[in-house]
Amino acid sequence: MPHLTTRIALTTAVVGAAALVPASPILASSPAPETRQQEYAAAAARYGVPESVLLGVSYLESRWDTNAGTPSTSGGYGPMHLTDAGYVTALDGGNHHDGGEDPRGDTSRPTRDVRPSGGVPAPAPEALRTLDRAAAITGAAAAELRSTPSANIAGGAALLASYQESIDGPVGSASDPAAWYGAVARYSGADSADAAAAFADEVFTTIRTGATRVTDDGQRVTLAARDVSPARSWLARLGLRELARPDGLECPTDISCEWIPAPYEEYTSGGGASYGNHDKGDRPRQQKIEYIVIHDTEGYFQPSVDLVLDPTYVSWNYTLRSVDGHIAQHLKAKDVGWHAGNWYVNAKAIGLEHEGFAAQGTWYTEAMYRTSAKLVRYLALRLGIPLDRNHIIGHDNVPGTVPSTVRGMHWDPGPYWDWSHYFDLLEAPFRTTGRPDGGLVTIDPDFATNTPAFVGCGSDPAAPCPPRGSSAVVLRTAPDATAPLVKDAGLRPGGESSTMHASDHGGRASAGQTYAVAGRQGDWTAIWYLGQKAWFHNPSAAPTAKWATGLVVTPKAGKATIPVYGRAYPEQAAYPEGVPYQAITPLQYTLAAGQRYAVGNLMPGEYYRAVTFDGSSPGDWTVIRGDKKYAQIQFGHRVMFVDLADVDIRPSSR
Repeated sequence: MPHLTTRIALTTAVVGAAALVPASPILASSPAPETRQQEYAAAAARYGVPESVLLGVSYLESRWDTNAGTPSTSGGYGPMHLTDAGYVTALDGGNHHDGGEDPRGDTSRPTRDVRPSGGVPAPAPEALRTLDRAAAITGAAAAELRSTPSANIAGGAALLASYQESIDGPVGSASDPAAWYGAVARYSGADSADAAAAFADEVFTTIRTGATRVTDDGQRVTLAARDVSPARSWLARLGLRELARPDGLECPTDISCEWIPAPYEEYTSGGGASYGNHDKGDRPRQQKIEYIVIHDTEGYFQPSVDLVLDPTYVSWNYTLRSVDGHIAQHLKAKDVGWHAGNWYVNAKAIGLEHEGFAAQGTWYTEAMYRTSAKLVRYLALRLGIPLDRNHIIGHDNVPGTVPSTVRGMHWDPGPYWDWSHYFDLLEAPFRTTGRPDGGLVTIDPDFATNTPAFVGCGSDPAAPCPPRGSSAVVLRTAPDATAPLVKDAGLRPGGESSTMHASDHGGRASAGQTYAVAGRQGDWTAIWYLGQKAWFHNPSAAPTAKWATGLVVTPKAGKATIPVYGRAYPEQAAYPEGVPYQAITPLQYTLAAGQRYAVGNLMPGEYYRAVTFDGSSPGDWTVIRGDKKYAQIQFGHRVMFVDLADVDIRPSSR
């Protein structure tokens, strides 16, 4: 997401027309619960909620995790995601998109210095302050509801019971779960019938299929499968608005999605004519779409949507809301958004912005993960995009265009995005495809127990981040937990080691990324990374990676080093008359003889020319292709490109 100088307002629409009715506690005489499972059972009995409904709602909010008492991307706490966004706004979280990345990433045009003003946060609507209501019903203190799982679960049960009573639904833990569809839909916080129904449908799908897992604090929780056909007629009692779903909306039909188009307009600013906030295109007919880029907004949903409506700002294809997973589409796949900071990637990518923050210890709701995965799978199948980490990438995996832009590139969605779970939802889980001698390794730590000691999640750059699960493994210069982290010449040209700051990806690898193995020693594995050996802890008893096989590149015989690029542009001879040549500029990294890097894609050199509003410039709105071909490789945390003429491609096992 583009850099936001101020944490922007907490806004989303208020859910439902019916007033909340305080739920009457149904007291139980059972002893105090000792396990998380018993805490759910006790809360369900106390407030008269079917246990399967309580477990199903909690699973779709948090997968039953506590997230170390830290807030979600929409200010929600605990297993029941009780929202307290006003409290979260008052916390000093700092800004997590440092650097001056030009989201357009096109050096053929003047750099856009995008710095929107934020404004004072508006009062949080009902969907973002459910914790206050839970406190009023249960009598528990807000701090207890934020930090104590049993209190949080009881608060969620009280809310569900209150929602059920407000629509005159049957109550009691023995009542029919099917009749709780309206209350479950209300719990989503959605402001439209489509979004509320999509959330409720996912909850009841979970109830039908069942689930079991160990939570992030070591508690096993089980929801036994139960054949329930929800009574969807209860939804009408909520009085929610109906969304228009126009023809041509590029979303699967089983998720909530609306069309809020980004403007394409000319404007005058700074004494010259310009336009925004995207470029016209004809993809995929004219140019193959290779990537889906995962971003976070570094702000809340509605203000982020408002920004994409500014013709002088920048754009992306979709924005996703945290509380219920609702999606707004802004650009059709055929047009080119300005979001990734690299024009070559923008021209070949779809951009998804997820409500949230890359650090601050925040977490992403299961509702948003699920709708995002459904959308990405739909787009990938429709556009022929492989479901792997070479094509489904984070903004933090997009390379700088030229040496001067490397340091300013953004790093969202950050180390707390659960890539492994996301690919499970995409039905493309990370699997072992080789043996220890296969030559490649795919990073895949256990998210819940992998808790690197990052710092700088708030305004204090040295303060420890809250301990929480991460997709990232740290990379060291030697097989020793005390060894310095590896170096990134692009981020630190002075030669200093990388750091544990949450924004510093120069010494880490992320789940799903595949690297060439450079060595093994005891419980440690080395990979080739940014021109050096990088070691990560990978014990056989608790592996943080999976063995793999595939193709690797290595410099052709006789070449001591070869250049590495941030974009795969064609040679000068390919450009027609009147179209300025876009120089093939190496980055500050080199690939040396003896090193190997995993191949992610083979592609022709391409440049999409689009510099004027009406396509009147020579060569505008055309794709320029030449004879030069490239291999995309996993060179560091970001993908990069090498000229096929400079390398040999061989099986990783050789």
